[in-house]
Amino acid sequence: MDLDAYVAEHRGEWRRLEMLSRRRKPTAAEADELVLLYQRVATHLSVVRSRTPDPALVAELSRLVLTARATITGAAPVDWRRVPRFLAYDLPLSLYRARRWWYGTTICFVLAAVAVGLWVDSDPGVAESFGMSAADIERLVEFEFEAYYSEHTAPSFGLMVWTNNAWIAAQCLASGVLLVPVAWFLWQNALNVGLVGGLMVGHGRADVFFGLIAPHGLLELTGIFVAAGVGLRIGWAWVVPGPVLTRGQSLAAAMRQGMHAALGLVGVFAVAGVLEAFVTPSFLPLLVKDAIGVLVWGAFLAYVLVLGRRAERSDLVLDTALPTRP
Repeated sequence: MDLDAYVAEHRGEWRRLEMLSRRRKPTAAEADELVLLYQRVATHLSVVRSRTPDPALVAELSRLVLTARATITGAAPVDWRRVPRFLAYDLPLSLYRARRWWYGTTICFVLAAVAVGLWVDSDPGVAESFGMSAADIERLVEFEFEAYYSEHTAPSFGLMVWTNNAWIAAQCLASGVLLVPVAWFLWQNALNVGLVGGLMVGHGRADVFFGLIAPHGLLELTGIFVAAGVGLRIGWAWVVPGPVLTRGQSLAAAMRQGMHAALGLVGVFAVAGVLEAFVTPSFLPLLVKDAIGVLVWGAFLAYVLVLGRRAERSDLVLDTALPTRP
């Protein structure tokens, strides 16, 4: 097939389809023409792919077909009636079913961070092996750790924190199917927390360290643990699918619930960002700030465990109520 001749013959139809696809409110005649041209260009795309798969032309025609399809079908309206069900059922159920995984990631993280902290506290040379000089350590302990929470304006700092946490969680969720990268992300964060914590405690600044970490860190770190746990659960669903589902079916089911968890973590990290930007650097007493952090963290755990358990029980009741095949 002569590609240049084929393009010259049908270029007018492609341009017309592109123009109609941009119309927000086409007339009845234009809508009929749009559907007809969409079918024709889809056929043209199929012909080009099978006979002369020119990458640029295939990309152009694919874009035209997708744009036209979106114009024909229209954007699906947002069903706000789903939001209460998502918050009261889908989200807590997905987090609750992955609870054993994020319990495990929490225990491993805490043990690793404590071990690193004790190591740094007992041996002053450990921090230097990580490239920190004595001057660096002194600046961190006396000034930089505390100043970190107030060196930016609260709104921009909160957005920066939210973005960073969301990025870490996204990596855990996306790489969960491979299992090993999640462990690496957790180790890197545990190493940082243990290193800084060991230095602060070793220099008599434990009250400052825990006082500034607790208001936001309890919820923030729990969100990271949840993301890691959900990611690992997705990976394990592929490794051990169980006796009923295939590997693909098991992975797809775990990923669907993982998407619910990902949406919920957006809100969790938003709350943690607000706490870190507005509560942690505030002039409130440390005990008050820590109490706020504990209350918010406890509310999140209660939300997951209470509503999640209820959702799982209702799900089991529904399964047993369904008729079985003969």
